[in-house]
Parts: sequence; C-alpha cells; structure tokens
Amino acid sequence: MHPLSQFHFCPKCGSGHFVENNVKSKRCEACGFVYYFNPCAATVAVIRNEKNEILCAIRAKEPAKGMLDLPGGFCDSYETSEEGVAREVFEETGLRVTRTQFLFSIPNVYPYSGFEVHTLDAFFLCEVEGHDMEAMDDVAELCWIPCSELKSEAFGLNSIRIGIEKIKKMLNI
Repeated sequence: MHPLSQFHFCPKCGSGHFVENNVKSKRCEACGFVYYFNPCAATVAVIRNEKNEILCAIRAKEPAKGMLDLPGGFCDSYETSEEGVAREVFEETGLRVTRTQFLFSIPNVYPYSGFEVHTLDAFFLCEVEGHDMEAMDDVAELCWIPCSELKSEAFGLNSIRIGIEKIKKMLNI
C-alpha cells in the first residue's frame, strides 16, 4: 500500500486529483504540486542507572496502552533530536537530561488516531540529574528494570522491541 494512500486531496489546492507519482510521493494533476512522504522524527531515551537498570514507562494511552515503553516521542518543529529527547524525558518523567549520546535509529509505523505515522526513531543514551521522577503526560507509571531482565516482548511498540534487542547486544546482556 502506498504510504500516502490516506491522503486524498492536494494539500496545496485541495483538488481530489491527487495521484501516485512514485513510491514515495503524490502529485496533484490540477496544480502540479508534488508531495514527498518522509518520516517524522521521533526520539527514544535509554536511561541507565548505577544499578544497571533501564528506566521504563508503562503506556497510559493507545497504542499499546498498559505495555512497557521507553521515554520519548515526536520532535517538534525547529527542535534538534537531542532537544526533543530531553524535552520528552522531562515531560514524561520530570527528569532533566544532562547528556545525550546517539546510539542508532529504527524506522517505525506509529498508529495515531486511526492514522499511520511513519517515523524514524532515534535512540539516545541519556544521562539525567536527580532521582525524583513522576509519571506524567502519556505515561501511567515509571519503573526501573534490571538490564538482565529486559524482555523485548513486554514492550508494546515494534521499534522499541527491536531497540531493546539492539541495546541488550550493545550492553552484552
């Protein structure tokens, strides 16, 4: 299925003559506008404490409500990925990120309000200051899980499951 199959009208002129141009774009036959479909930037925080535990969140909302996740979310416009991961960590936990290190990225499809959002999830190793945290925003609960007990199948989102496996290999777990 074409990634823009959910789009039926030209975003520039509103015409219904918005047709597939190639595998990643659509073209308006009325005004000539070509829209290229690119993934949204998203971030994921890997926060490890001195006890070799990873900070995990329990999702408060769909998709994957009630399942494990890692703190993170969509980047805002005019925001770097590093700024985005720091903001998301603060919004979801109240913790302030003091240092980030890019680890890897994973493409994902995130279902949101009945719409498939294609994302590129950038995973960062994050250091935080303080220990006082509170589950906020779209997080129901926060918990520390020992690295040796991380089970990818307990995480609700595909990119996070894949990321957990990569993290376990990186940490030799």
